[in-house]
Amino acid sequence: MRGVGPLVAAVTVLWAVIVVVSQVLTEPPLSPVATMVAGVVLTNVAILGYRSTLRGPRQHRARPRVAPTVDHDRTGDQDRAGGQERPVGLTDEVVDAAVRLLMPLLGGDAVSITDRRRMLAFAGPGHDHHSRGSPLYALARNEVLATGRTVTVSGRGEDVIGCPEPACPLRSAAIAALSIGDEVIGSVTVYRGTDDPPEADLVEAAAGILSLHLAVAELQAEQRLALDFELDALRAQINPHFLFNTLNTIASRIRTDPEDARQLLVRLADFFRYAIRQRGQFVDFSQEYAFVRTYVTLEQARFGDRLHVEYDIDPAVLGVEVPVLVIQPLVENAIKHGASGNVGRTTVRLRARMDPLSRTVQVVVRDDGVGMHADTHAAVLAGRAQHDHGGVGLSNIRARLQLLFGDRHSFEVRSESGVGTTVHLEVPMR
Repeated sequence: MRGVGPLVAAVTVLWAVIVVVSQVLTEPPLSPVATMVAGVVLTNVAILGYRSTLRGPRQHRARPRVAPTVDHDRTGDQDRAGGQERPVGLTDEVVDAAVRLLMPLLGGDAVSITDRRRMLAFAGPGHDHHSRGSPLYALARNEVLATGRTVTVSGRGEDVIGCPEPACPLRSAAIAALSIGDEVIGSVTVYRGTDDPPEADLVEAAAGILSLHLAVAELQAEQRLALDFELDALRAQINPHFLFNTLNTIASRIRTDPEDARQLLVRLADFFRYAIRQRGQFVDFSQEYAFVRTYVTLEQARFGDRLHVEYDIDPAVLGVEVPVLVIQPLVENAIKHGASGNVGRTTVRLRARMDPLSRTVQVVVRDDGVGMHADTHAAVLAGRAQHDHGGVGLSNIRARLQLLFGDRHSFEVRSESGVGTTVHLEVPMR
């Protein structure tokens, strides 16, 4: 039970702030689903970021993927299906809130969340017979659970919706997979009372964000070695302000440009999917580069013409392996010290080269922004964490590179007030 008290207090305060900011201070208020997504992700960020307080010391025993205990007072035997326990993160509170809040965003008449065997939560017409613990009728869901692909169905036949209740008002659906890594553990289904099914890509994006929550919950439950521990810390450093600002941008464009809002939502889901699902410590530079481009697209939707990003990438670098989740935090730091502090236009430049003689990869990220605070710059140079101005992310990167390469790498940060910041990274080729 160690850490339960601080966890409850932190999450309570966090949700209070989210509700006040999203519903009172923001004009117009955020949609309920945007508020829910922000709350879920920020809660996971808090849990991962404050691991020493909320999670307690790391143990040296491996923990199973699924939850080892069940709260029978709340869910009874329904938390066990064929001897299997519910995956970490799929609590009654999470799934009940998710199905209620996903309906208005995804344009459905009803929404359900399932594991591989039964209904976990349902909201909308038909809830009287699609209750928690009921069997899964739609045979098309078997394809989703088997392949992970999103499908749409229309009609009341056994091979479509498949509901045996004659009075069921549901006639079409889009079904997307819930997954942890490569394992499909359930589904999200959005129903309509007409023969026109919901948009599959929106349902898939929502399922991707919920899968992110499940992946973070699993990361919290599993044990990591020192390198994995630093990688988890980098994942936790995904800036909550970036997430909240992006959700604000999406919410504002739902009314003015729904198609652009849909594309941004899909990009946001892709961003978090990559950040959470990467396995191992290294990945091709091309994948990190695509991840950076996705992040920059989301930031440019917020800043518009105030942010300009230039890429100077040697094609030879694209196939070289680099540490995962290292390049994007450098670009995020440049944008934070650039566009966020400048009233005019900010330019961020990303340059990557491969030196075949020294067998190294060299990455330079430069901005012409306001520069780092002197204390933050000194802390980064000394390898100490600072909880503002991007210092935590850069300090974690430095620590992780030291674990990976020892003295065989260089990481230099130069910053001048009013001129900008330059980060130079050099790592050996694998």
